[in-house]
Amino acid sequence: MQKKDIDQEIARAVAVMKEGGVILYPTDTIWGLGCDATDPVAVARIFRIKKRSDSKSLVLLASGLDQVALFVKEIPPMAIDLVEVNDRPMTLIYPEAKAWPAPGEGEEAKSDRRHLAYNAVASDGSVGIRIPMMEYCRQLAWKLGRPVVSTSANISGEKSPRKYSDIPQEIRDAVDYTVDPRLEQDATGLASQIIRIGMDGEVEVIRP
Repeated sequence: MQKKDIDQEIARAVAVMKEGGVILYPTDTIWGLGCDATDPVAVARIFRIKKRSDSKSLVLLASGLDQVALFVKEIPPMAIDLVEVNDRPMTLIYPEAKAWPAPGEGEEAKSDRRHLAYNAVASDGSVGIRIPMMEYCRQLAWKLGRPVVSTSANISGEKSPRKYSDIPQEIRDAVDYTVDPRLEQDATGLASQIIRIGMDGEVEVIRP
């Protein structure tokens, strides 16, 4: 695809997310469902599309460490080291996200553009964020100005789609915008490492 076509895809997807919509897009690993990670209503919709419990945490994509810093309380020094030497998709679990707490019974979920949605982070307040090895995905988060939810585009429990042709029609029909499938050629095809990091240098490899 030409750069102007890719830029148009980015602009369209970002416009949809800014309006609270859900997109279907290729990431640096597999095809994902995405939305503005600060929008609790959009995040809840993704859980419904996947038929997945909202007690499970999600992975977010960020444009770089500068954006990560806006949405976590502190970046452990080890995270900087890992990002600098990383040569494959890597999701880091940061100990404390900047997020609104879950609403009480009968209350509306609070949201603004400076806090992650309560349902986009884990129950312990941690959050998994990846800086994708795919320029298109980094630009999505950069142009949106906030992290983008990235969860596999499948019904919970079913196989994750590596190609557009693997995505169930039910998922395709449920989203507001589907990114041009030709962009999947830039994906690495590798599963993301998942590494939990602590403020005191602790490192736990959850998925190597």
